[in-house]
Amino acid sequence: MQEVNKSAAPHNYSSVKAELNHAVEQDRQRLIEITQQLVRRPSENKPPHGAELACQSWIAEQLRACGWEPDLYPLDSVAGLREHPLFFAGRDYAGRPNIGARKQGTGNGRSLLLSGHIDTVPRGTQPWTRDPFGGAIEGNRLYGRGANDMKAGVATNLFVVEMLAKLGIELAGDLLFETVADEEFGGSNGTLAGRLRGYNADAVVLSEPTSLRLCPAQRGGRIQHIQFEAPGGVLQNGKFPQGVIPQLTRFLERVPEFAEQRKRTAPHHELFHTFVDPVPVSVTKVVTSPWGTSEPITVPETALIEFYWQTMPGETREAIDREFSSWLEGMVREEPEVFVRMPRFRSPVRWLPGSAIARNEPLVLAFQQCAAAVLGREPEVCGIEGPCDLFVFQQGFGIPGILWGAHGGNTHAADEYVEIDTLVEAARVLLHFVVEWCGATA
Repeated sequence: MQEVNKSAAPHNYSSVKAELNHAVEQDRQRLIEITQQLVRRPSENKPPHGAELACQSWIAEQLRACGWEPDLYPLDSVAGLREHPLFFAGRDYAGRPNIGARKQGTGNGRSLLLSGHIDTVPRGTQPWTRDPFGGAIEGNRLYGRGANDMKAGVATNLFVVEMLAKLGIELAGDLLFETVADEEFGGSNGTLAGRLRGYNADAVVLSEPTSLRLCPAQRGGRIQHIQFEAPGGVLQNGKFPQGVIPQLTRFLERVPEFAEQRKRTAPHHELFHTFVDPVPVSVTKVVTSPWGTSEPITVPETALIEFYWQTMPGETREAIDREFSSWLEGMVREEPEVFVRMPRFRSPVRWLPGSAIARNEPLVLAFQQCAAAVLGREPEVCGIEGPCDLFVFQQGFGIPGILWGAHGGNTHAADEYVEIDTLVEAARVLLHFVVEWCGATA
């Protein structure tokens, strides 16, 4: 990381404020176009594989057009990646490069990294009413897979780079840009690779969809796949068997019990104090017998549940796993007539810890002040509702980081969308902040 004067004041920022606002308004259609171009290039993450190359190649072309020299590098080329304690094994990175780029500042300014993940969750089997890769616009909404999470955020970052080039603004501090592969499904290896590759700065803004809230914190997340088993068939000693259904029913009945326990035991955190349920517990998938007339009519012998719960900053994987296994084992011991054997469980993705920096961190205060001046109102400062890669920066490398982005809906679901007016506002604030944080010299 470049040694800089951390207290360096912005140079001539006030003289370019009006110009920045005018430029964003004049070129808002370009911001929309970038978002559409990204949505129209599928980059679905389907572990262990992914399809980020087309999007990354297009982004690299746009950076070159701005005079940048993008580094389009394979993750497996990064020294020390697979040996790092934060690396999560089991992914294939063929054709799934990262992009890293740095625009050298003129000196005596703070550096800033604009980071985002280019992968999305798959289209899925839910029925879409719009083309998931069409980028259709209806009213104030732009639709498509990843439109909200987080191609709008990547578009915001790229738009800022283009505006600086178009306006001829030179920064005192270095500005860095990256788009990483494999964030979804608890990946995080792309973000880890960027740090080991050397694309680090005094601070980072991840343009996740925060609904124009300033988020210096993320919740953590844990997933367990739990398998219940019981004898099946149809006729057994004159009785119609129940198979695994009693176990499945009883487990679902007792999930609220675990949720209440989590509310009591999880530590409180000031950035989540307004949340009605700061540590939610969810059943996200239930699978029993295959469906259809090609299958026999019989009670299911197995049931598989995907169990997902979120955690607060400061909680450890060891404590979280111990609490869950103790609760599950206790339930089985209390009802041996229902649970004929101990359910098996395993975690299919990495442990994602909660993470936070203080709300009085210089980065947070500076961004809050900048956003208030641009928007004409104070942005809410809070944690974001789910896990992301913020922990890699904050905990793994000691880099202060925040989340900032537009508002949208149906995230990870059919007909995902981003609201265009908030996309423009997010870009406007970010452009102002880059110039203010790094310092404008020309």
